[in-house]
Amino acid sequence: MAVTVQSPPVSPAEAMSLLGISAEHTNTGRRNRALVAILWRVGLRPGEALEVSAADIDMSARTVRIGDRVAGMDDIALRAIQTWAEARGGLGLTDTGPFLSTLRGKPLSQAYVRELLPRLAARAGITPRVHAMGLRYACAAEMSGEGVPTEIIEAQLGIRPQSSVARYLPIPDDEDIVAAMASRTPPPIG
Repeated sequence: MAVTVQSPPVSPAEAMSLLGISAEHTNTGRRNRALVAILWRVGLRPGEALEVSAADIDMSARTVRIGDRVAGMDDIALRAIQTWAEARGGLGLTDTGPFLSTLRGKPLSQAYVRELLPRLAARAGITPRVHAMGLRYACAAEMSGEGVPTEIIEAQLGIRPQSSVARYLPIPDDEDIVAAMASRTPPPIG
């Protein structure tokens, strides 16, 4: 029985275009790049991404804490997150508020994200619909294509296996997840 895998709604080239279209020289652009990176390269759900506080991010450990789970960061996510963290510091924002915030430290709304991503896509010349969950799906599909074991992908994305056999399968620890994410290479573009 052959397994068919759907193409992700956002290709690696399109996701890189979303990052590139968000200006690195403005604080809003830096924040938007961090948002795209957290959705695409870390694979957080939109609500999770907006709830992460600055204190939940440990750049030296390359981790993002979401409740009781830890997600790892690859180099693309780490760079975008570091750049926004530096900008946040320059704005005087504290570690107690949401990491992805307005320039005054207020939480971003899901409505903002729903409006932002299609706007960035249009500016980047991307015609398929771009949405936050599509970036998460792209993260999972790319990891699978890179040969990352399913249990690591599930742990990174916070998916609990539902099968009756799941209790017999290995459960990756935080170090395994972080190592798998840190070893990801940027996607080939073109």
